[in-house]
Amino acid sequence: MTQDRATAPSTEFAGWRIMRSDAGRFWASRERPFPSAAEQAGAYRTVDGDNLRELCQAIAEQESLAEVAMSQ
Repeated sequence: MTQDRATAPSTEFAGWRIMRSDAGRFWASRERPFPSAAEQAGAYRTVDGDNLRELCQAIAEQESLAEVAMSQ
């Protein structure tokens, strides 16, 4: 996998490392783990997508899950 910061929305998703696989899929891994409550609620630290739009949606979903879990 290679990092593709030129096409990655790095400022929108600070704290996530975005990479593109040799096959062209996009992956993102959160630089810091979610708190355990967020992980227990289903937030994943690593997500993927066929394109940047799908990847951004996956990241946003994980952050939203974590935010809801931490607010309870």
